[in-house]
Amino acid sequence: MTTHVIDAKGLRCPQPILSIITFMPSTHPGDVLEVTADCATFEDDVRKWCDRMTKTLLAVNRAGNGNTVTVQIQL
Repeated sequence: MTTHVIDAKGLRCPQPILSIITFMPSTHPGDVLEVTADCATFEDDVRKWCDRMTKTLLAVNRAGNGNTVTVQIQL
């Protein structure tokens, strides 16, 4: 299991989710993504994406103007 960090700060919807999608081919089952974004809709967008793509949203951490989400790639 590897943890990958994606910095999507400064990107606006839908770019943070597109950053995740673009990164997905380099992941393996069990890997974890930590994605930070400051887009106002990011948390809602990532929750919907996880539901649609059957990924596990492990955590949402709100700090300052941004959110960091932790997503696990399914086994």
